[in-house]
Formats: sequence, structure tokens, C-alpha cells
Amino acid sequence: MSKQSFVKGALILTAAGILVRVVGAGFRILLAAIIGDEGIGLYQMAYPVYSTLLALSTAGIPIAISKLISQHVTQGDYRGAYRVFILALNILSFTGLIISALMVFGAEYIAVNIARDARAYYPIVAISPAIFFVTIMATFRGFFQGQQKMYPTALSQLFEQLARVTVALGLVFYLGPFRLEWAAAGASFGAAAGGIAGLMVLMFLFARERQDFIRRMQEQARYKYRKTMAVYYDIFSLSIPITLSHLVMPIIGLIDMTVVPMRLAEAGFEEARRMALYGQLTGMAAPLVHIPQIVTIALAVSLVPAISEALALNNRNLIASRASLALRLGVLLGFPSAVGLFVLAEPITVLLYNNREAGMPLAVLAFAIIFISIYQVCSGILQGLGRTKLPLINLLVGSLFKVVFNWVLIAVPALNIMGAAAASVIGFFVAALLNLYQVWRLTGVGLTFSHLAKPAFAVIFMGLAARLSYVYSHSLFAMGTFTAGQVNALATFTAIGAGMISYAFALLFLGALGRDDLLLIPGIGPRVLSFLERLGLMKD
Repeated sequence: MSKQSFVKGALILTAAGILVRVVGAGFRILLAAIIGDEGIGLYQMAYPVYSTLLALSTAGIPIAISKLISQHVTQGDYRGAYRVFILALNILSFTGLIISALMVFGAEYIAVNIARDARAYYPIVAISPAIFFVTIMATFRGFFQGQQKMYPTALSQLFEQLARVTVALGLVFYLGPFRLEWAAAGASFGAAAGGIAGLMVLMFLFARERQDFIRRMQEQARYKYRKTMAVYYDIFSLSIPITLSHLVMPIIGLIDMTVVPMRLAEAGFEEARRMALYGQLTGMAAPLVHIPQIVTIALAVSLVPAISEALALNNRNLIASRASLALRLGVLLGFPSAVGLFVLAEPITVLLYNNREAGMPLAVLAFAIIFISIYQVCSGILQGLGRTKLPLINLLVGSLFKVVFNWVLIAVPALNIMGAAAASVIGFFVAALLNLYQVWRLTGVGLTFSHLAKPAFAVIFMGLAARLSYVYSHSLFAMGTFTAGQVNALATFTAIGAGMISYAFALLFLGALGRDDLLLIPGIGPRVLSFLERLGLMKD
């Protein structure tokens, strides 16, 4: 797989991720307008439980499937690749069904004793069927990704999100007039509907391509049969550390679900206010911070089979080349996302949620994007190398820092929910630093001063341009006949556009974006390069 193919796979997933996030953002806006801060808080109560049990159900097997299938296909062993998929599908079908059932039967206990709000019972029950369908769906995605085919994953993500939002909003409008917790449950059930839709898409694509894969299996001259338990060992030896890595953040979310309201109470906030602040952090600020992760998650997903392929070929130079490229892309995209959300935090939360106060935790949490980006890209590299335990250990250390700082900072009345945001930034900083060290130790690839300095200067220029653009355009639009909301929206979009343009020009001027980088972009890259050369903007 060429460098361009690796980037192409990431771009396909990124494009799908952006569309999914746009639809999801629209859903969040409507949901916040319909059920308010308290309803969002109830809706969010189901997600830490769901995320934790989903991670336990999938057991990291999709990433293991992707790596193992990539190894088999690289060596021409299609029979071995297909066998890995079938055995993994059997495992995940069973675990998904069992854990969905456990979530239903344990919903009352979770709501009363963990969430400490009996109303959370309804959203937890409503979301539980999603585990079964999403678990099976993840297996099919791993099968395609192991062959560096990212289109099926992207298409299933789109259908999953569209079905999720459509069903969720329909149920919210129908159940909203009755009880708030029922409306939150209707929103939660959308995840199950999305899982069904995404799975149907993948099964259709699998049925269409299955014959070609079987033909390759039949044409295979040699096949080294491995016992079933040996294949299971391969799967679990890779998947168990990844499972535990995926469990860390949901478990931290469960801890936050208890600790954040508790420490806010220590700071003197009443119950309704505590739930509103919790909703601002987890339901408003955090989803916005997750949007830029679309790119780094796509890079990480593409990296696992790409690094695994290079490892199977025993090509250390190829490993280093792909790792270096991914790290640099992670920085180039993580820096502007963090600074952009920081300087425009309040205008964005007013625009999306009509909630000025949510801009405060967002401004703090925005800086976590830089460290999350580095951590995720490094995790993809390490997992592709088969070192799946290292991201787990590093995330555990970072999470320990987060928990400690959570406890200390939230109870400070002046910080309150911003203390929780700051604790998250500190935790991801520690995890990213440790991950980066392990990548450097194993591949010799790291982030040099030149990798960081030029994007840093470019992003400072971008931040100033975006903020000044917002201030001046806000004053300009306010002179017209627009409402306050329209003025903020127009000024915010103007500032975002100014920030993007100024960042791109700053990268070109500083030489942080070169010809080779543009040529990696499939289709439009050469055209953009030609256009910039005609304008004299591309340095030699």
C-alpha cells in the first residue's frame, strides 16, 4: 500500500466522520433545545454505561481482526484471513448478546446506585440493544479495514448516524410531552436503530464481495492450517490489552458521573445546577472536542493495517515513514482545532446551544485535542506493531492524573466544572507524552522541534486572525438589521473561515506544507499544487 493509499483511506474515513459529526451536531442542537440541560444530563447518564459495556463486548477484537487479516492478506493467505473473521464473528455475536441482556437486567441497579438518579433507568434500558448490533457491525468493519478497504466502514457510519438521529428525534418529539426521562430514553434508543441500519449496510457489502474473496481462497496454492485455539490465542493476545484501553475512558466517565456532581456539591452547587453543569461539560463541550478527533481516529484506523503490512514485509523504513507522516498530520490538524475552539469557545456554544456558559469548560477542554491527537496516532502505530499493551499502560497513568486533579480542582468554587475540563487536559498530556516516547523507542520516529515550531507559529497567527475577525465582523453585522443570534452566527462563521485561510497561508509561508504533502492527497492534491504554483505561493 503506497503512502497515498494510506492517506486516501484516512481521508475516506475523515469525510464520513465529518458528515456523521455534522448530523450529530445538528441532533445535539435540536435535542438541547427540546429537553434542555437537565434532559441532556439524563441522556448522557446512559452513555458511560453503554460505552463501558460496548468496549467489554467488542473486547478490542475489531482492531485485532484488522491487524491479523492485514498480515494474512499481505502473505497471500486468504483462507487464514477468512478464518480469523469467522471465529471473531462467533465470539462477538455471543458476547454482544450476553452483555446487552446484562445491561437490561442491571439497569435499575446502575441508575440507583451508580448514576444516583432513578430516572436514568429508562435511557439505560433503551440503549442496551445497541450493544448487540454495534458489536457485530464492528466485526465486519475490521474485516474490510484489514484489507485497507475503508469505504464500507465509511458508508455504514453514515447510515448508522442517519438512522440514529431520525429515530431518536421522532421518539423525543413523541415522548417529550409525557416525561423528561422518557424523552431521554427515546433519544438513547436511536443508537440501537443506528446499529441495525449500519449492520445491514455492511452485510450487503460483504455479500457482494464474498464471492471474490472465496475465489482468492480457492486459488490459494498453500495453506498452513492452525488449530482453532491457536487462532483464538492470536485474537485475544492482541485484543485484551486493546479492550482494557477502550474500557479506561468509559470507566473514567462512570467515575466522573459520580465524582463530578459530588465535588460540585462540595463547592456549594444545588442538584439541578450540578446536573446542568455536568450536561454542559459532557453533553455540550465534550462532543465539540471530539469532532477534530475524526481525522486522528481515521489516521489511527488506517495505521493499524498499514503498519502491520510493513511489519509483515519486515520493512523498517516503511514503518518509520508511515509513522512519521501520521504524527506530522496529527499535529498539523490538532493544533488549529484546539486553538480555534479556544478563541471561539463562547461564540460557538451560543451558536450551537444558545448557551454562553458552556463556552467556559469548552475553552479549557479544547487544549486536550492536541494531546488526544498525538495519543491516538501513536496508539495506531503501537497497535500495528503488535505492542497493544503500551497504549493501555500509558492511558492508565494519564487517567490516574485526571482522577486526582478532578478531585482537587472541581471542589474549588471558582473553577467548578472547568476544573474537570482542566483535569482531562492534564490526563491526556501525560498519556500522549508516554505514548510518544514508546513510538520513538520502537521506531526512532518522534516529534522534532521543527515539526512543532512551524505549526505553532502558524496556529498563533490563525488564532489572532480568527479572534480579530470575530470582533470586527460582529461589530459590522450588529449595525444591520440582524438579530443578536444572527449576528453571532455570521461573525462566528466569518471567523472560522478567516482562521482556516490564515492557517493555510501561514503553513505555506513557513514551509510547513510542501509539494510532497499536497501530492499525497488523492485527486485534488496535484490540482491544488498546480494552482498554488501559478500564484507563486508554493516554496521550492
